[in-house]
Amino acid sequence: MPSDQTVYVIDDDDAARDSLAFLFRTAEVDVRTYASATEFLAAAPELKGGCVVTDVRMPQMDGLELLRRLRALDFALPVIVMTGHGDIPLAVEAMKAGAVDFFEKPFSDDAMLAAVRRALGRDREDRAREAERDAVKERIASLSARERQVLEGLVAGKANKNIAFDLGISARTVEIYRANVMTKMHAASLSELVRMALGAGILSS
Repeated sequence: MPSDQTVYVIDDDDAARDSLAFLFRTAEVDVRTYASATEFLAAAPELKGGCVVTDVRMPQMDGLELLRRLRALDFALPVIVMTGHGDIPLAVEAMKAGAVDFFEKPFSDDAMLAAVRRALGRDREDRAREAERDAVKERIASLSARERQVLEGLVAGKANKNIAFDLGISARTVEIYRANVMTKMHAASLSELVRMALGAGILSS
């Protein structure tokens, strides 16, 4: 099984593919290689983390079409594209389609390694944010109907007395629900509670 920080190299040129694999392994970066975009697409649904380095000009399916297919699969890993001298417009199109960087061949090993490390860092941050959003969604789901109503009031910027009026309950009861919400959401402050709720995409201001 690949680690959660693997570089997936896609290139139909055996020598180029092996050279990149050697570069990454020498830098102690996990790597897996694929001889075609279709071969990679078959594996893509099982991949959990890392980044992709792909050639643009390949037979059967080029890098641009690969990006479109990955987007359709809701594939979230960062993609770096490699291009020959005549393929710059294609590489720019790939950037517009979601690639995070492109390199014109021949390129500096150090520059490629730096770009890959940036992409891996971005992937780690993206997955950490996604994990946090999932955890917050689980906490919101654990709230009772009344606690959820109080949370919505707080996120809307309402004072306890206004929430109490809207719900037809006492301000003291709202305070109790608010304390329960803070505890269940693991929120240390009201601002943190609002940030979590908004970040989870569950509630809007």
